Amino acid sequence: MQHQPLLTTQRLLLRPLQLSDAKRVQELAGDEQIANGTINIPHPYTDGVAGQWIGRHLAGWHQGQSAIYAITLKPTQQLIGCVGLHNIQDGKAQLGYWIGVPYWGLGYCTEAADRIVEFGFKRLNLETIYGQHFSRENNSGKVMQKIGMKHVMTRNHGIRVNMITENMEYYEMKCPQALSVS
Repeated sequence: MQHQPLLTTQRLLLRPLQLSDAKRVQELAGDEQIANGTINIPHPYTDGVAGQWIGRHLAGWHQGQSAIYAITLKPTQQLIGCVGLHNIQDGKAQLGYWIGVPYWGLGYCTEAADRIVEFGFKRLNLETIYGQHFSRENNSGKVMQKIGMKHVMTRNHGIRVNMITENMEYYEMKCPQALSVS
């Protein structure tokens, strides 16, 4: 696959992750509030984990399996979170994101998620983008709703994390061009 392009929004620069981002990713994603609202982010976030995570996603881009981006503020290029498309296959991908706690409530996550979805449909030629979140974590669902994703189902006891069974909400969005052709 070709070089991973930069993506921009009004306030953000979405850029490929770099191994030098590991310390900042560990610092922000290591907040217990982030881990508590996500499926795959550990707490505590131990040394070395962020570098391994970044390395997997850099390889995932080259294998056509993921498109993960650092969310950075345009003026300072400071990393404030991550957004991306995971599990890319058969014209589908899963949307994932997290934003550092100091940046919550400012619309950055919605802005980044909207841009990555546009990239997925227009540049990666995806037909469907889907997402999921814990039922108890409404903010993730609000981001999905704001970018136009539709709630498709609630799965009771959908996943087991840290010995606790969690209910999950599932969302989906079809490519606007694919809908007009159908």
